[in-house]
Amino acid sequence: MTVVPVTTDVPELAELVATLESLIALGLPEEELTRRVADELTETLARGFELDESVTRPDPDRYVMYPLHVAADGSFSIASAVWNVGQGTPVHGHETWGVVGIHSGVEVETRFAKPTVPDEPLVQLGTEEWGAGEVTVCCTLDDDVHQVRCGGDVPVVGIHVYGADIGTLRRRSYVPETGEVSWFVSTWARPDERSVV
Repeated sequence: MTVVPVTTDVPELAELVATLESLIALGLPEEELTRRVADELTETLARGFELDESVTRPDPDRYVMYPLHVAADGSFSIASAVWNVGQGTPVHGHETWGVVGIHSGVEVETRFAKPTVPDEPLVQLGTEEWGAGEVTVCCTLDDDVHQVRCGGDVPVVGIHVYGADIGTLRRRSYVPETGEVSWFVSTWARPDERSVV
């Protein structure tokens, strides 16, 4: 599925897209690629830019991911991920690499060890808070289990860059107490409507 890019009105994001296309075309090892993507996203956030309300609007019922750009070949995507106050995700993985930068608000991330034995409780590794302008490599293929929630009294808006079309990718969700796994697709919300994820 190809999503029409909406970054054309945001020059900083259009520039980020062009840079990401060049980086991905180099065929870099994942560790180097995610480091360089994180550096580029850090610079983009430091320059500052406004996002339209249509891609920062929280949904009253659950978190949403609005597509800011999806590569025509599905090689990467950029999302505006929005959690309202009190909202969060289940414990989940991504099945691809990902880099997250915070546009506004505070995101709280709890990481878990990637399970190696089925149906065993997950091991929590720690919790960190990320504020506006901060960037983290949230996932790689060998380190890919976390839970995210809004950590403040205003909604959090993150700029998420993934190494696939995250709105169509089958991913794992975990019950941390038992290790039970189910699969889901985090479908794209539409900027012009309150679609759920």
